[in-house]
Amino acid sequence: MKKIIIGENIVKSFGEGNEKLQVLDGISVEINEGEFIAVMGPSGSGKSTLMFALSGMDGVDGGKVHFDGKDLSVFKENELADLRRTKMGFVFQQPTLLKNLSILDNIILPSMRDNRKNVTVINEKAKTLMKKVGIAGLERRDITQVSGGQLQRAGICRALMSNPKIIFGDEPTGALNSKSAQDIMDIFTDINREGTAVMLVTHDAKIAARTERILFMCDGKIVSEMRLQKFHGTDMDDRIKKVTAKLQEIGI
Repeated sequence: MKKIIIGENIVKSFGEGNEKLQVLDGISVEINEGEFIAVMGPSGSGKSTLMFALSGMDGVDGGKVHFDGKDLSVFKENELADLRRTKMGFVFQQPTLLKNLSILDNIILPSMRDNRKNVTVINEKAKTLMKKVGIAGLERRDITQVSGGQLQRAGICRALMSNPKIIFGDEPTGALNSKSAQDIMDIFTDINREGTAVMLVTHDAKIAARTERILFMCDGKIVSEMRLQKFHGTDMDDRIKKVTAKLQEIGI
């Protein structure tokens, strides 16, 4: 299977002098096309920093990150921005939507940069995605007129507009109730089944148990890994038990 991301001996620190803190300590990781992966660990273990490094959102102090065979360190900032906009999608705990735009306009905004002459096509694609994730009919709603779960679905639509090779999610269900969280995970599962790789940072064993591979981090290192079968909806309790047992085993 083709590797979409290869991280080699990644090192990342913040601060200077006596306050310098190494957040990633020589991490090597690979992500395959179409893989569904979760990253777990305590606060401060480097989960989000690893995601930012692998996506080129943040530079690294040492090591290399290759995306789709290309070394991200040779890219200029504007080239990295273009790469993220066209090949990657991002979903965060709090959807980063603009208050002065409708739900539909928020979804299509990043795509307009490259497709100003195809507004009709962009709008139709966005509406198709909105129907797919269950928010059809909310196109003209203001972001203050919908629920948190609906906002997160809009964020997923925006992330999918460019047909990305991978979706990165940083605690994408962290601000949602359990029902909305599982609904969002159903959407991620469908996205993955259609061939898009998904990488989620999460504290929640229920969320991680829906993925195929889990990386466990502590103190800037990957300390363990677990592989699961594809989720089919019938073995959730067993999957959660396995994840919880692994967390207890490695003490995180």
